[in-house]
Amino acid sequence: MPFPDEIGPMAVVEHRPQWPLEFQQLAGQLRAAMGTVPLHIDHVGSTSVPGLAAKDCIDVQIRVRSIDEARDIALLSAIGFRCRPEPWNRTEVSGGIPCRKLVFAPPVGARPCNVHLREGSGPNARYALLFRDYLRADEPSRRAWGAFKQRLAASVSDLFDYGQIKAPATEILMAAAERWAVETSWSVSPQTPPASA
Repeated sequence: MPFPDEIGPMAVVEHRPQWPLEFQQLAGQLRAAMGTVPLHIDHVGSTSVPGLAAKDCIDVQIRVRSIDEARDIALLSAIGFRCRPEPWNRTEVSGGIPCRKLVFAPPVGARPCNVHLREGSGPNARYALLFRDYLRADEPSRRAWGAFKQRLAASVSDLFDYGQIKAPATEILMAAAERWAVETSWSVSPQTPPASA
């Protein structure tokens, strides 16, 4: 069940130019709260891709050396972020490999966002960055993905159903992204700045 303040109509909107700035503001707040714990704070998800339609919810990835649940929940709870209660939190499968994670919702009344805490060496952290960088680089895929999400959102009002239908399409998209990664020698750059757009 989502938190009560998150219940409402689900919509995919045209890209908004203020999203990168809103990410930078969130990243600064998270960096101040977590100190030296994050290796990198990344803008990920559809709002990180210029020109891509998206839900108006900023996805932030915090890459850490290792997840320390008690420490990380305490640091983010101190500034009002709430650890997701759903059973899917704490583990996700990426490339067939179970990966640790923690997902946080924003303080009540704050700008909608999801904060994904992942181990920096994990395939799930790589997946989020590859999704972003592939769609930034490939205009036909970006246009097609945005149009698909808009049609889906117009047909399905429930966020859970939307996600369930989108998941297999995302697998197809990411197969193309993996081919692109090989063709372009893409990799997760160790030089990524601590708060990367």
